[in-house]
Amino acid sequence: MNDMETIAISTTQNIDLEYELAGVGDRVLAALIDITAQAAYLLLMFFFAMIAGVESLWVSVVIFLPVFLYEVLMESVFNGQTLGKMSRRIRVIQVSGAAPTVGSYLLRWLIRMLEVSASFGSVALLVLLINGKGQRLGDLAAGTTVVRLRRAVGLDETILTSVAENYRPQFLAADRLTERDIEIVKEVLRTNPEAEDTVAIRNRLEEKLQAIIEKKLDIQSNMPATLFLETIVKDYNSLKGRL
Repeated sequence: MNDMETIAISTTQNIDLEYELAGVGDRVLAALIDITAQAAYLLLMFFFAMIAGVESLWVSVVIFLPVFLYEVLMESVFNGQTLGKMSRRIRVIQVSGAAPTVGSYLLRWLIRMLEVSASFGSVALLVLLINGKGQRLGDLAAGTTVVRLRRAVGLDETILTSVAENYRPQFLAADRLTERDIEIVKEVLRTNPEAEDTVAIRNRLEEKLQAIIEKKLDIQSNMPATLFLETIVKDYNSLKGRL
């Protein structure tokens, strides 16, 4: 699998978003970083335990437990990322377009112990190379894959948008949208408007998304799609008191 393969994810709003799949190299490096972090943690904890003169089976269990649950805990808390994934700017997403659940992270972690630990990673690597969608067996079972984040996240790549203190929302119903809704709106708005081959696609996406939001909020607007979506994002942030 080369590093430039992509996957189209259809969101729950029926909007198709394209993501670049994380390369095998990035995933292996992320795993090595995670292993290094876990090893450093174990050395530090056992060093302190030795200095304190504490030696018992239960102490060892307590020390090892965070390492044993490391992947599922980190991904559940940090939106599909571990320390290694953060450093490589990759994360786990749900191929259905929905937000991954703790159950999804748990299932891929359980199967990982078999396909990675028991086979020294050979099964996972083989499935990754054959599958073509960046999925090992755990991902196939959980309906997830691992994608590359475009770049370091800035304000324009979060649901946050700077809003003037005296800004007056035009669509008060915007606060009924979810954070995921706003993420999708901003993702569509970030599509490069200068590239000729994306202009028509972006226009269709914006118009489709406008219709979906209008129906969801039971509102109507004569605004151009781009302006409407930008306004919805501002209204949401203003009403939610984000900034």
